[in-house]
Amino acid sequence: MEIENFVVRRAVDTDATAVAEVWLRSFTAALPSVRRAHTDDQVRSWFREVVVPGQETWVATVAGSTVGMMVLDGEHLDQLYLDPAWHGQGIGSRLVDLAKQRRPAGLALWTFQVNEPARRFYESHGFVAVERTDGHRNEEHEPDIRYVWRPGKHEPLSTCAK
Repeated sequence: MEIENFVVRRAVDTDATAVAEVWLRSFTAALPSVRRAHTDDQVRSWFREVVVPGQETWVATVAGSTVGMMVLDGEHLDQLYLDPAWHGQGIGSRLVDLAKQRRPAGLALWTFQVNEPARRFYESHGFVAVERTDGHRNEEHEPDIRYVWRPGKHEPLSTCAK
């Protein structure tokens, strides 16, 4: 299905509020059992002062409204969040395809182990689980999983540290 007035573009400073709001709505909907390490206002400030001005941030918009966001940091797909109302429309896939185009040598990302839909999504896009942790290295202290995508290469989970 083609979405009318759909655009993916680099974020500019004035997008920071909308990007933060997509992140907040998505995190709340997708991860209700995960303790957030920061308040809503801290998240908004982080996007406004750090992420959008300092990292490669992309927005997906429909009719001018931000419905998705993605942040690339080096070879890391650092953030990928969609407004919950827009799940299942192919927007996340378009953002992952863009990330792969921008980082053709490969990508890595972390997601929480409890986030089964995200895990299925990334696996369906060729990402392979390579490491699991107990969450001691993330601010939420939530068990997580590291995925990598390399063109034509896969690393089995059996080689991962637990």
